[in-house]
Amino acid sequence: MTLPACHLPPPAFLAEPALARVFAALPSARVVGGAVRDAVLGIAVSDIDLATPLPPDEVMAALRRAGLHTIPTGLAHGTVTTLAGPRAVEITTLRRDIETDGRHARVTFTDAWEEDAERRDFTINALSMTPDGAVYDYCGGLDDLAAGRVRFVGDPARRLAEDYLRLLRFFRFQARYGRTPPDAATKASLQAAIPGLAGLSPERVWSEIKRLLAAPDPAPTLRLMAELGVLAAVLPEGADAGARLPACPDPLLRLAAILRGDPEALADRLHLSRAERARLAAFRAPPPDPSCLREALAETPADILAGRALIAGDEALAAEISATPAPVFPLAGRDVLALGVPPGPEIGRLLAQTRARWLQAGCPDAAACRAILADLVKETTAS
Repeated sequence: MTLPACHLPPPAFLAEPALARVFAALPSARVVGGAVRDAVLGIAVSDIDLATPLPPDEVMAALRRAGLHTIPTGLAHGTVTTLAGPRAVEITTLRRDIETDGRHARVTFTDAWEEDAERRDFTINALSMTPDGAVYDYCGGLDDLAAGRVRFVGDPARRLAEDYLRLLRFFRFQARYGRTPPDAATKASLQAAIPGLAGLSPERVWSEIKRLLAAPDPAPTLRLMAELGVLAAVLPEGADAGARLPACPDPLLRLAAILRGDPEALADRLHLSRAERARLAAFRAPPPDPSCLREALAETPADILAGRALIAGDEALAAEISATPAPVFPLAGRDVLALGVPPGPEIGRLLAQTRARWLQAGCPDAAACRAILADLVKETTAS
């Protein structure tokens, strides 16, 4: 019988009453994957996934007997979802792959934890933990985690051929957990897998790029991707891995900093949302002139202006932008009506003209703005 590799003080999330109900219904279940990895590192756990030797129908029956709502989210792969308080917890039957095509796998169920661990992507994701904090490690993940080493389970080429998304996942995990560069065999396998990226959906590619760019410091990983030819494959529009990256972990801001090609072409290819597309384009404009900062803030959100300054390497300007209140145009239609202008399209025209002059004047206070409006009304009446 395999013994635990170590025991952790049970993480706080394991004491949640709703999750305790799930474990009471499935006493053979363990926490698996990222939640164990992050618990070992002592960082916050977000998603919680469980695994169990029980087949899916028995899992659902046990949860129902415990009064827990069940959702058959992926029975072909042995996955059932239950609600544990505010959390949606996925519970997957232990499995092993019997056929893969580079993106999807056909699986068979097993009751062996070792087999399930050996089908996972990286050793640091192949850990499992019982509710009392006993951590099982069948692939050397704890040593790799301590060394800051992202390592495939088994043969890197085989793991990549099973699912080419793992190529991008490798770099995403390297950016967040890696302190040791991959060995020569892993580098060669990563390069050889590049053509497989063509079979991935744009949404999955963008999801991985976005999460990589949100890491605390993705710059070394981006340089590694450029060295291996992966960066050019995922950003063929052109990207500079040596560009200065803003410290702010905003993936669109960092993408704007490294992108050297057409942002519209990239947005089309990767199926960015309308909001993401607009934000990326906004970051690509030049930073504001410090002498016209109030006018710029009246027209453009402060985070966009600060982002432009960060891309330009002007942290002092970014700080000034963030500390400067954005001026708000102080007038409305009632101010025009108060000057005797009758209701109608003229109200909107006068407000627009007043706002344009207010901007030109440096966004003065409400009294000065009303004076601008009064002059415009006089000009209109005189003409």
